[in-house]
Amino acid sequence: MSRVAIVTGGSSGIGYCAAAALRNAGCTVYEFSRRESPPPGVAHIYADVTDPQSIRTAVDQVMQREGRIDILVNNAGFGISGAAEFTTAGQAHRQMEVNLFGMANTTQAVLPHMRAAGGGRIVNLSSIAAITPIPFQTWYSVSKAAINAYTMAAANEVRPFGITMCAVMPGDVRTGFTDARCKADDGDSVYGGAIRRSVGKMEKDERGGMAPERIGALICRVALKKHIKPFYTAGIGYKMVMLLVRLLPAGVLRRLVGMLYAA
Repeated sequence: MSRVAIVTGGSSGIGYCAAAALRNAGCTVYEFSRRESPPPGVAHIYADVTDPQSIRTAVDQVMQREGRIDILVNNAGFGISGAAEFTTAGQAHRQMEVNLFGMANTTQAVLPHMRAAGGGRIVNLSSIAAITPIPFQTWYSVSKAAINAYTMAAANEVRPFGITMCAVMPGDVRTGFTDARCKADDGDSVYGGAIRRSVGKMEKDERGGMAPERIGALICRVALKKHIKPFYTAGIGYKMVMLLVRLLPAGVLRRLVGMLYAA
């Protein structure tokens, strides 16, 4: 019997590639998003991760068709940029609503079914920015750090039911995420042009980053592994970043990130 997987935000970018990789691995895959553009062989169901009822309805459709949910990939998300001082409460709330609470809404809808089945795997999409917060992308970094904290805490809660949970932390990846970023230059003159320079460097790095297929393949491997670690990333450079985060004093790490993105 093939495993049944749900991927949120699977109509483009990393989510699209993860859904395709799971399909290629023999899974029955459902893609949840507001836009119907799934990979061939992947079923689309309309869902808005910020609307708990929309998510519950979509999950119920999968259960009616398949009778089980084995894998959940919480990928849906977007990014904002700008100085924390000038980011409005509405902008910050929207960032958290999609990236953090969208993940929580989908997880809450799926967990009762996994618990009843005696197991399941949940993979949450975080970012290397969760452990190396990026200036002028403060709220995006906060949302991803919160996903890491949620993953670590909730993994212990659901472990007695045979459910395992982890997070994948991509670095720079070439996707439409870059062009879709909500950019605000408010206060750039106050910060001496640093906002534009910082975001410009980040976008240049993203456009020269890894192919999304590589992260999709990693997500698929993690989703299907028998035993998992709490966190994963791809590429030797980002694995070195994870090592440096563990080894370097926080002040040194902050200065290094500042030299890269706040100059």
